[in-house]
Amino acid sequence: MSAESAELYSLLVPLSGDRLIVPRACVAEVVRFSEPTPEAGSHHWMLGNVDWNGRPLPVVSFEGALGSEVPVSTGRTRIVVFYASTGQLRNGFFGVLTQGFPQLVRVNEEVLKLEAKEGWPDDAPVLCRVRMINEYPLIPDLERLENLLAGESVQA
Repeated sequence: MSAESAELYSLLVPLSGDRLIVPRACVAEVVRFSEPTPEAGSHHWMLGNVDWNGRPLPVVSFEGALGSEVPVSTGRTRIVVFYASTGQLRNGFFGVLTQGFPQLVRVNEEVLKLEAKEGWPDDAPVLCRVRMINEYPLIPDLERLENLLAGESVQA
């Protein structure tokens, strides 16, 4: 296998105090933040829906899903729109709040090493933490996050 074919275009998604790393192919778009319309009775990490291309997009706080405070939105806050892969969400997409602009990176097995599989709640939507040169991003469990969303009344 050539070195070029073993590389994966990924996005480093800034959170409040951490980062996610996700394959670029999982992301449909990064959009400007607009205030979600909350739904009564949903978890604190489920921020509500925003209008995205004429359809409702459920938006979550990843920090909130990990049991931390939901960060305050700023002028740099964006929403990363992910493709839903399990078929549980009607519109096929969901958004994650980000605290800045995602950064495009290329990764391969030489620069990406497993760091930890523990250190967050058991039900957290995290697969593991990796070491990438001088970064230590989380790899999210997007299917688990989608399952959590489907359990909410918004867009299920």
